[in-house]
Amino acid sequence: MTVREPVRRRNTPKRTKFIFVTGGVVSSLGKGLCAASMGALLENRGLNVGLQKLDPYLNVDPGTMSPTQHGEVFVTDDGAETDLDLGHYERFVSRRMSRHSNYTSGQIYQAVLEKERKGDYLGQTVQVIPHVTNEIKQAILKAAEGTDVLICEIGGTVGDIESLPFLEAVRQLRFELGADNAAFVHLTLLPYLPTAGEIKTKPTQHSVMKMREIGIQPDILVCRSSHPIEADIREKIALFTNVALTHVVPMLDADTIYDVPLMLHETRLDDAVCELLNIWSREPQLDEWRRIVDVIKHPAHQVKIGVVGKYTDLHESYKSLSEALVHGGIANNAGVETEFVDAEQISARGPGMLAELDAILVPGGFGERGSAGKIEAIRWARENKVPLFGICLGMQLAVIEYARHVAGIEDAQSTEFEASADQPVIALMDEQQDVTHKGGTMRLGAYDCELVPNTLARRIYGAAHIRERHRHRWEFNNSYRERLSEAGLILCGLSPDGTLVEMVELPAHAHPYFIGCQFHPEFKSRPTAPHPLFTAFIAAALDHGKRRGA
Repeated sequence: MTVREPVRRRNTPKRTKFIFVTGGVVSSLGKGLCAASMGALLENRGLNVGLQKLDPYLNVDPGTMSPTQHGEVFVTDDGAETDLDLGHYERFVSRRMSRHSNYTSGQIYQAVLEKERKGDYLGQTVQVIPHVTNEIKQAILKAAEGTDVLICEIGGTVGDIESLPFLEAVRQLRFELGADNAAFVHLTLLPYLPTAGEIKTKPTQHSVMKMREIGIQPDILVCRSSHPIEADIREKIALFTNVALTHVVPMLDADTIYDVPLMLHETRLDDAVCELLNIWSREPQLDEWRRIVDVIKHPAHQVKIGVVGKYTDLHESYKSLSEALVHGGIANNAGVETEFVDAEQISARGPGMLAELDAILVPGGFGERGSAGKIEAIRWARENKVPLFGICLGMQLAVIEYARHVAGIEDAQSTEFEASADQPVIALMDEQQDVTHKGGTMRLGAYDCELVPNTLARRIYGAAHIRERHRHRWEFNNSYRERLSEAGLILCGLSPDGTLVEMVELPAHAHPYFIGCQFHPEFKSRPTAPHPLFTAFIAAALDHGKRRGA
């Protein structure tokens, strides 16, 4: 076998240190939150932190995957459809993620095969080692550019066949970078058995054993547990895993995810990382995180928001949305109770089931399922003057509802639901007409928008020009602009060339708070910088709650 020259240290950004985060025992332990929390701690020490997720599945990206299987698709400014963990990254650190922040096996193999077809390998037999692993290493180094520290999360669980090329690549990279430039943080589970009345360490021991079989000795163990981990348990883990006692770190269940950085700081995880990587920095400045957690745990007000959708049992499908609502609550010193309402239940039982809500949000999505119930919810909110916020499909359905019940266009419809609709107030974008491939072909990423003066949208943003992230194929049909405007619908946000309707609203005399946007503002909201649309929405919900005496 011919082995290509490995990636040498001279090709590595001089200042960058690397933290590789892996997981064992079971999936969904919270590797993304652990990585994001480490990022928050290191950033608050004054370091420039980047984060990256390497996913082992063969899909090129999660854009064509069902949210019920994989959770939401997070969209970056540069138009990449990525893993939901990138949402955690952006909410915990100031750096904006990009397409280089998320690579899948599908992307890696696609790149390798394209190089093979072009003849870049000069007739070599293309193999997992070194060609696939070299491609992975180059992807990691690309994401590291301009950072002091890159935290790279490896998806899946140690022992999965799919993850092996990624684990082999980071094993090689650690060797090439040097021990003081790269560290392995392994997240594992310590299950508590009620019948035995104790925490069991054997799954963690076997997880580390599996890591060592492939040549990786974890430097730090982060141990998830629902129960406190006593000193003797940590000593036992340290002994059997060859990890220093001070580097066996508990990560207990938290009331709010924004408490995790504070909890990990209390365990001195950031000190351990800095010690391993020879990083000299100040203590983290965490006053803002403490304020955020205090507001979440001890809010002055309470509000109940109904999210009317079709993925009501799987909250990961609306992860960024749920967090953005929490951020809006932080800005208003309010606790936010989110009730996920099945749109099909509204069709079956009627919109009266929404009566105890302080506001209604209709999120994005695809397909006709549940659309009738969402339209009923929008009509109920409009007629009963309940604050309404429509996002992407939610805005489109608000336009359909208004067209049918106010503008007199009884057959108003979207061509997404009925391709030959007689009154297509929502229609496929011109550039989407001939698209046949599903993956990566929508209107994706950040686009500019101009806000109309003297509108609710303009007042909320406090700016004339905004830039927001999109993920959709259908748009407001310009053929209906005049008719809907004459009926009272305000087209309050337009693309800079005036050709696309990006936001709609109702005038204040018709409704206290009724607004929709074609983009996804939830992708840009952070606990330290709540998005203005969510801040205003929660404020409107609080006002409505006071009016109805809740």
